[in-house]
Amino acid sequence: MSPAAAMIVIPAYNEAATIRAVAQRALVHGPVIVVDDGSSDDTVAQLADLGVTVLRNEQNSGKAASLWRGMQHALSLGATAVISIDGDGQHAPEDIPRLLSVSARLPRTVVIAARLRDRDSAPRARRIANGVADFWISWAAGRSVVDSQSGFRLYPADLLRNYVPRLRKRGGFVFESEILIDAVRGGFDCVAVPIDTVYHAGARPSHFRPVADITRIVLMVAGKLFARGMYPQGLWRVWREPARIEN
Repeated sequence: MSPAAAMIVIPAYNEAATIRAVAQRALVHGPVIVVDDGSSDDTVAQLADLGVTVLRNEQNSGKAASLWRGMQHALSLGATAVISIDGDGQHAPEDIPRLLSVSARLPRTVVIAARLRDRDSAPRARRIANGVADFWISWAAGRSVVDSQSGFRLYPADLLRNYVPRLRKRGGFVFESEILIDAVRGGFDCVAVPIDTVYHAGARPSHFRPVADITRIVLMVAGKLFARGMYPQGLWRVWREPARIEN
């Protein structure tokens, strides 16, 4: 896969302080689509003259709806893969070629840019919440997954073309968890590429709410487990097989 075959989707909600730098750096690695989710600040104005595609939601619809809109637009333009990256500057677009390299070798794979380096720099509550989410998502998928809450990923177009999401405004982070489970159950793999853990001093508060969002994720996973009789085989596989990490 060449970089030109992938498109980069950046969901953005009130990211005026960081979105321009993120989009500029991402443009080096492929076409960029920014989905502005009804921002009330200067997010859109910051993108003027950059040459990125900007899609605007009339009102705040949630991260899931914004991601999905950007993904569908990328597919309509012929993308063979979609890379999602957050607009708050916590991900380095310079890592995009590493995701593309793994995808070239493993085309039916969701590649997660996993924050495995310097994990202690993340707030303790976030580390705990992410660990809880990883456990439940891995169990439901029957595949060990690390950093399931990272918004920096590569999705194969074949997965997205046939996927029917359940989009929720509240609990938009559930979408990013659910698609991992459904991808593995549908015959795709999931691997991690280690990246740095970055939390900028003075950054705007995260849209992720550890208690509320993890509760929604666990409830979603519980429904999938109950539907499969608690899926003990999945738990056994997770215990037997470590997460696949590619460098």
